[in-house]
Amino acid sequence: MADHEHHHDHHEHHGESLTSAAQATMERSGEQWTAMRQAVFEALASFDRPASAYDIADKVSQAQGRRVAANSVYRILDLFVGSNLARRVESANAYVANDHPDCLHDCIFLICDTCGQTTHLDDDTLSGGVRAVAKAAGFAPDRPVIEVRGTCHDCKEG
Repeated sequence: MADHEHHHDHHEHHGESLTSAAQATMERSGEQWTAMRQAVFEALASFDRPASAYDIADKVSQAQGRRVAANSVYRILDLFVGSNLARRVESANAYVANDHPDCLHDCIFLICDTCGQTTHLDDDTLSGGVRAVAKAAGFAPDRPVIEVRGTCHDCKEG
């Protein structure tokens, strides 16, 4: 492991702990944690790979026994991304729950073109270089998104 990578072995949340951390982060930012936001977050967190708003809307609809529109889910996902509760995988137009919402870092997604598995790594050194190049070009970067497409270890070995 490189020294500049940031890992969250002690800060990662799962299950109820992740939902509680997301709720606390949302409330600290002055937003309400509504039943619908919780349902969307729990649905998002239940996927083992990036999920589209339609995937999430379907899962919430099934759980609630009523149709939930993807447009409503998109609005909530945008709020989650802005509050650091979720990350958007740009090339897939899909989302992943951030398992450490109380920690703000730029991230790198490693996306397997074979199975779709997506690994999220934090590396502020690399994104810092991206930010520096953007600033040198007179651009004010908000959030670098770095996605690496390829083949994961399991698919490469299989």
